[in-house]
Amino acid sequence: MTFTPAWATTSILLLGDSVSASYGMKQSEGWVHLLNNKLKAQNSTYFIHNASISGETTGGGLSRLPEILATNKIDHLIIELGGNDGLRGFSPKLIKNNLLQTITLAQAKNIEVTLMKIRITPNYGPRYNQMFEQVFIDVAAEKNIRLIPFFMEEIITQPNLMQADGIHPNKKAQPFIVEIVDKQLKEILPDG
Repeated sequence: MTFTPAWATTSILLLGDSVSASYGMKQSEGWVHLLNNKLKAQNSTYFIHNASISGETTGGGLSRLPEILATNKIDHLIIELGGNDGLRGFSPKLIKNNLLQTITLAQAKNIEVTLMKIRITPNYGPRYNQMFEQVFIDVAAEKNIRLIPFFMEEIITQPNLMQADGIHPNKKAQPFIVEIVDKQLKEILPDG
């Protein structure tokens, strides 16, 4: 992970998967890098540490979090995980348990947590999709944390913003994601 730059006093940890890990492009072209540049230009006090990995699951994020928290000062955690769990057909109970444990680890260190409500493609059937989406609602309610919409909801419906696989946002989509997440940060963080 990168060090928090001198201009930032609040560090946000983003625990995500390929849609936040600049899949198919350079790191410098991805939305997290672009948003950090924007935050700096706005004289914001926030900096996002991108701990996103392509293919990451809720279990993978949970296993990596203790070391990240032990070696970095983190003020806020945003969880953008679950998509790969869903694509692999993992049980909603397992996904929920992993998310609950991840949040518990962060809250034990007085880190505020925000959860993104992940959605997956409809080809898994309405029953699984409904159970999958309910996990995020239930976890946010149980842990009393903020649940925010998944930024991909606004991107995936526009083919010109998607890579050929139909799953990952392309380079053109990144500035749009910046705007979506920047707006969310302003709502969830003081002086965002």
